[in-house]
Amino acid sequence: MKTINQLIKNTKKDVSSFPLQNFSVLGDFSTQFLSKAIKGYAYEYGYNLNVFEADYDQIDMQIFNSESELYSKKSDFVLIAESHLKLQHKFYKLNTVQRENFAEDFINRVLNLYKNITDVAKPKAVLFFNIVEEDDDLFGNYANKVESSFLYQVRKLNFLMMDLAVKNSSLHIIDVKKIHQRLGDEKAFSTNSYISTDILFSLDITPYIAKNVCDVISALLGKFKKCLILDLDNTLWGGVIGDDGLQHIQLGSFGIGKAFTNFQKWIKELKDRGVILAVCSKNFEEVAKTPFESHPDMQLKLEDISVFVANWNNKADNIRHIQSILNIGFDSMVFLDDNKFERELVKNNIPDLEIPELPEDPAEYLNYLKTLNLFETASFSQNDSQRTLQYQEEAKRKSQEMKFTNQDDFLKSLEMEAKIESFNEFNLPRIAQLIQRSNQFNVRTIRYSEQELMDLVSSPTHFCFSVSLKDIYGNAGLISVLILESKQGQLFIDTWVMSCRVLKRGVENLIANYIVEVANNKGIKEVVGEFIPTPKNHLVKDLYHELNFEKNDDIWVLKVEESKNRKCFIKTVE
Repeated sequence: MKTINQLIKNTKKDVSSFPLQNFSVLGDFSTQFLSKAIKGYAYEYGYNLNVFEADYDQIDMQIFNSESELYSKKSDFVLIAESHLKLQHKFYKLNTVQRENFAEDFINRVLNLYKNITDVAKPKAVLFFNIVEEDDDLFGNYANKVESSFLYQVRKLNFLMMDLAVKNSSLHIIDVKKIHQRLGDEKAFSTNSYISTDILFSLDITPYIAKNVCDVISALLGKFKKCLILDLDNTLWGGVIGDDGLQHIQLGSFGIGKAFTNFQKWIKELKDRGVILAVCSKNFEEVAKTPFESHPDMQLKLEDISVFVANWNNKADNIRHIQSILNIGFDSMVFLDDNKFERELVKNNIPDLEIPELPEDPAEYLNYLKTLNLFETASFSQNDSQRTLQYQEEAKRKSQEMKFTNQDDFLKSLEMEAKIESFNEFNLPRIAQLIQRSNQFNVRTIRYSEQELMDLVSSPTHFCFSVSLKDIYGNAGLISVLILESKQGQLFIDTWVMSCRVLKRGVENLIANYIVEVANNKGIKEVVGEFIPTPKNHLVKDLYHELNFEKNDDIWVLKVEESKNRKCFIKTVE
């Protein structure tokens, strides 16, 4: 974790080459160190965060005045931070009946703040701090049974805030309560600082909060961790399987084995949430797989692992092999290894890879990793739980592909079927997720929330489609999103994103043919594409050229009547 001084130094570094994001901070306490820390952590994430810090305790004045400085800044993200101590003072001024309604009244206030900001400023997201559960100790443990106690109301309002975030896709919660509890009151709060300067959080906890804010921003911008690569010996279990044998590695419900078992349970939950698991171990493959297949206390099984690599090669090379199969960026991957030498070797060869410095004591692995918040996400759908199977199927395809000398023959052998359909209430969550997450095959990298997508669906000038794909190896699910806009007699490709899992299978040609079909049906003579470069989407910089569009200044144009049907081995089904 960076210190506050390191983060302040970051704010003075050159960020001119980083993507610019406008960020506003509104608080009812002194936020100057918090604002600097957030800007400093944004540097660590590769963003130029232009921070507007509102004057002290001006939340309402900034939000409910449409001509305020907040709205002139045109913020991409707005953070609202309210103090639990200020809320407590307001609470004490109420009578008993008012206190019992305190949580609902607070949530109504949050909703009004959120609606005003989104209606006027239309940011990508509004972030709210939840409230630290500060007990005033007036009732002791009995406070949990007294509706008019401050503790009861704070716990209730935090639950109601979560419920509000579920119902509003661009409202996100920064869980300062969790961070505060994890670090403890003594480290998280300084009475002297608060009394003298009105700084709510200590300088020790501020970097943790700032990192969590930047984690959420990064996830919303499509940059987050997708894959966890695991060493085995003394990482997933205690001991060395090749030397100690199956019966003597440490796993189970006793001693240090309990720590490894609990660690595996957490990793399995990550997998079920959608994080891809891979193994990278120096061992013979059949030996390395033995615990997964035969140990009764193993929580992880072979079917939980998308790519399993065990040999005596350099681990950096093996991780490159894993990356080539998964086809995701190294900066989307985390590598866990108990051996410091191996960590340093991989770090020196693959600097973009996240490699936590695991504690010496395996009992501390889990708590340490939880503090890092490595797997922040901006979305979750039921499709995520199928991700491991989909990557295992992809590994089978790659193995099969090597048997063919002719690419067309390989594609025919897959017997692919695609379903192209309009956006609907069932596929919209996955569509929003794909738009948020796709970085490589993304021609313009415009991020839309679910609400914004719903607005586009009802627009008479927009045509919104999703593409799902399956073949003989399995169902890849919804893999591409296309948003077209009819304007000035042309069909403009507003959004075209695609999962990299299906590259080189002809989906691009299928969609290009479909775009021409839509244009013909609408009587439109030209299709217009635009490529907006980012650090990650160079994969599609030549896409329009390859699809026979002609460049015209900064856009690409395809004349519909001159276009030819592109070769494709994918059957379209209803």
